[in-house]
Amino acid sequence: MNAELRGIALSVSVERGVLFDGLDVTARSGHVLAITGPSGSGKTTLAHVLGGVRPPDRGVVLLDGAPLAELAPGWRPSLVPQDYGLVGTLTAAETVALPLQVQALARPEIRERTSRRLRETGLDACASRAVDELSGGQRQRVAIARALASAAPVLVLDEPTSELDAANRDIVLALLAGEARQGRILVVVSHDPDVLARSDARIELGR
Repeated sequence: MNAELRGIALSVSVERGVLFDGLDVTARSGHVLAITGPSGSGKTTLAHVLGGVRPPDRGVVLLDGAPLAELAPGWRPSLVPQDYGLVGTLTAAETVALPLQVQALARPEIRERTSRRLRETGLDACASRAVDELSGGQRQRVAIARALASAAPVLVLDEPTSELDAANRDIVLALLAGEARQGRILVVVSHDPDVLARSDARIELGR
């Protein structure tokens, strides 16, 4: 996997003012780009722009030269939002399987990959439980497992360790580092010193 994500002259304004104007962003395969800054500086908004769920007011986001909207659904960035973006009535296994179904994989492969991602995130015992029955940390790991299961070359994660205890944070950070080593692009919004220490580059908003 060899890809480049570029945000060119990105500008977004909200009611209270300009969050960022003319911002250039580059993230490459195998790298972790961290987005930092104080509350209200636009970190989550930038994550949504780079994740393809919110268009910028001006500028464009390209993956290997193609605008995100032109990519096939399975190849657009996979975003893990702060609220996790989960459907409470689905089980953990059903949730993780969703991006694999979009890829139209065979059922045995979907089961195997779903099981593997749940196992890697320590959620084996939660596979058949509804998301609404899980703790905050478990839901956060389900959202991360779903992103990992996708074929997306870009993972955008907004505060992915906020609900995790030390042991599960280490597990998740090791998994994310492994995904980067395999060539994925990781964009991570975080205040977590462990996340920042493992990043290859940073964008600090609100300076």
